[in-house]
Amino acid sequence: MSYITIFIAAIFVNNIVLSQFLGICPFLGVSKKISTSVGMGLAVMFVMTLSAIATFLIYHQLLKPNGLEFMMTVVFILVIASLVQMVEIALKKTSPALYQALGIFLPLITTNCAVLGIALLAVQKELTLLESVCYALANACGFTLAIVLFAGMRERLSKSRLPQIVQGTPIALITAGLLSMAFMGFSGIGH
Repeated sequence: MSYITIFIAAIFVNNIVLSQFLGICPFLGVSKKISTSVGMGLAVMFVMTLSAIATFLIYHQLLKPNGLEFMMTVVFILVIASLVQMVEIALKKTSPALYQALGIFLPLITTNCAVLGIALLAVQKELTLLESVCYALANACGFTLAIVLFAGMRERLSKSRLPQIVQGTPIALITAGLLSMAFMGFSGIGH
């Protein structure tokens, strides 16, 4: 796989949120404001990329040589949880406003199935270290793109007059579905 193909496919064709439906909780929860969405996207980008490196090394240097592949999911969860704790501590010190804005969703990166999913998929696809990092970064960019686009749409919708029956979660789900359908238009690119 070429690196450009990995990036295009991960961002547009197989978007982690809109095509593979991983990471829906932060996608719906943190997408009310663009500024918060960008912060969440950057935090996911950082954690996803670091976890791709750490999980690749742990899998290929520790688990696989010792026949412990069955421990992969548990070990990957622990690695991701540790990385999120580091990000949380760093954000608390460097950007308290962003830390407050992300609120409960920052610790949710620990259980964000997109981060774990990318780590597991990279191993499953037998990617090299550089391909794994590229794959993780591209998927994180796809996550960030989706959440920022969705936040922009939600901000605009919040200023619109809508029937009360669709205000809030219903219009958010309708909008997410339409955004997902828009990204389906890119599916012909990969073939």
